[in-house]
Amino acid sequence: MSPRVLWRRTRVFAGVTLALALIGLTGFLLAINWKPDERAFPEQGIDVSERNGAINWWGVKRAYGVRFVYARATMGAKERDARFADYWRGLYEAGIPRGAIHVFSLCQLAADQAGNLVSTVPRSDDQLPVALMLDFEGSCPARPERDVVIGEINRFLEGVEAHTGKPAILKVSSAFEDRYRVSAGIQRKLWSVQAFFPGSYFDKPWTMWQASSFRRIEGVAGMVNWNVMVK
Repeated sequence: MSPRVLWRRTRVFAGVTLALALIGLTGFLLAINWKPDERAFPEQGIDVSERNGAINWWGVKRAYGVRFVYARATMGAKERDARFADYWRGLYEAGIPRGAIHVFSLCQLAADQAGNLVSTVPRSDDQLPVALMLDFEGSCPARPERDVVIGEINRFLEGVEAHTGKPAILKVSSAFEDRYRVSAGIQRKLWSVQAFFPGSYFDKPWTMWQASSFRRIEGVAGMVNWNVMVK
């Protein structure tokens, strides 16, 4: 192969590589800034956990479109999010509507899990309904029968709702819903999880939708889950 042909091929390869890199960068920038149309979903916000690190809640309040925040509080019967107390206090001081999330475990008793949340999240009239996250955790291999799972979820809800005075909302993954059909067995508002396109895996309409897990906003160093809420 002559040097001239080799040079031409190298230039073409470099041009294609650069074009693909620019396309990838453009797609990434669009993804981290995308959110559902506010004309269709005026109530939009985020949910966070200790993985998001220290958060400037006044910066979040200035971020365009953040109208509420959910913070992970507890996981299973014993674990607590290391930053929940700081987040909860910071949200209150910034005047941002706030809600707490509990990550449910199929490997631990619902009554113990409810006790964990009740002892972690103080009752306050200003808080949003507690969200119960239902998904399969890698550390828990248990897969009980449906009636057992529905019964345990109801026991958790009884304990938590007696504490907060408000019906909880169920944040259910599509995999968990496919196996246990939670939306047909428990009469609560639902929170779907599906990137970019509204989830359609419930037996009834959802109230909240996690539309993205990698949005970037002011006040938070990393990526956050972006959600919308319907009235």
